[in-house]
Amino acid sequence: MTRRSLASLGMTLNSESLFVANQSFDVIIIGGGPAGYPCAIRAAQLGLTAAVVEQSKLGGVCVNIGCIPTKALLYSSSMANIIRKEAKELGIETGEVKVDYGVAMKRSRRVADQNSKGVEFLMKKHKITVVSGTGVLASATTVRVGGEVLTAKRAIVLATGSRTKGIPAVGLTVNKTSVITSDEALFLERAPKTLAVVGAGAVGSEFADIFSSFGSQVTLIEALPRILPLEDAESSDVIAKVFRKRGITVLAGVKVTKADVKDAEVTLQMEVDGKPQSVTAEKVLMAAGRAVNTENIGLEAVGVKVTDRGFIQVDPTTLQTSIKGVYAIGDVAGPPMLAHKGTREGTHAAEVIAGHTVKAIDYTNVPNVTYCHPEVASVGLTEEEAKRKGIEYQVGRFPFSANGRARATGETDGFVKILRGTKYGEIIGAHIVSGHASELIGELVMARTNEYTVEEVDLAIHAHPTLSEAIGEAALDSMGRVIHI
Repeated sequence: MTRRSLASLGMTLNSESLFVANQSFDVIIIGGGPAGYPCAIRAAQLGLTAAVVEQSKLGGVCVNIGCIPTKALLYSSSMANIIRKEAKELGIETGEVKVDYGVAMKRSRRVADQNSKGVEFLMKKHKITVVSGTGVLASATTVRVGGEVLTAKRAIVLATGSRTKGIPAVGLTVNKTSVITSDEALFLERAPKTLAVVGAGAVGSEFADIFSSFGSQVTLIEALPRILPLEDAESSDVIAKVFRKRGITVLAGVKVTKADVKDAEVTLQMEVDGKPQSVTAEKVLMAAGRAVNTENIGLEAVGVKVTDRGFIQVDPTTLQTSIKGVYAIGDVAGPPMLAHKGTREGTHAAEVIAGHTVKAIDYTNVPNVTYCHPEVASVGLTEEEAKRKGIEYQVGRFPFSANGRARATGETDGFVKILRGTKYGEIIGAHIVSGHASELIGELVMARTNEYTVEEVDLAIHAHPTLSEAIGEAALDSMGRVIHI
């Protein structure tokens, strides 16, 4: 049966679902990314009927062209570096090491596809209707998808995510050939000989790491005074030194003033320390922020308010917008624009809609992670922020160069740093740079969530030899009792 004949029967078919036009659900979620699909699952667990409207593949940017394929490529880049630099020392003889970005890219696509299919399975498992197409608010209770209208009996949830952006003011508009975003980078058949990455936050630093490992001569450019500007200054300094040691040109405090964009190369004119400088690269990868997807989804027609920064305005406890029964979660609801923050908002919103009493999400306890090598992870305040707020604190540090497990694996760059509140011993902030910082930060997030003091973290016995011992040692150091340095 064709789509045309289905439409004549008042029905629409996509790859995952069959639904009757004008069907109603308890909850309709526009967007099937890491905020939207967990919202649908939690709603289904609570006994609500749910529909997810998705114009592309389930899993959103994170699963398909973001977090997951990027981490697969970072694993490949890590293995390449280990084999190149450490195999002989580890007692492993190899021939000439050759890298092929195209092969690694295809593996990353397989990983992403597996995850997307996993989300499809979850939708079927929880009997969630998936509607292919672009969802637009028609009213506070209806969503238009093409020529069809779906009705929400309880709530509509906006989870439309975000996208990469260029810098049109200086001529850096994405053309998908010589000026690309992370989206295009994830589908390249080969690594460019030269690459300029504009924006040295998490995305820019990760791609600088990846392409450098696959043979590109990389220039990493950041407008703010240091790379990874949201992280603690000490963390940023470690990564800058490691990157420079690996041959990546790191330029911070740089203003891009003009871009000469050609099909085969791009020349960037810059101001570096007040002096003119230029760099020419085969490709420029734009990683200077993201724009939220709030255009053309019916916000104005329904009266949903946005903030002066362009995010959808939500109640901090319920995540309801200015219109009753319409909620917003994930990137469109405001920073931090992170997948795990969106996931928590998704399940949180579902519980609100189901009538549960909820506690407001603690946005001060959302961890940040950059998956370059070594990784960078943090939670809470940086030293700069603590000083700005006038908080009295003590610093506890422990370097991985003094950690037995790190020495055994050759991952001695980095440290654990804990900011201890002077008066009560609370964990003001925590910062980790290490080969597995993304896994280690969970202990400190858990500690902050349960309001453990540094003294209580010290009571936990960490297995030996492990990287996590560095957390215990940093806790001790903040109290002036460190053992192994």
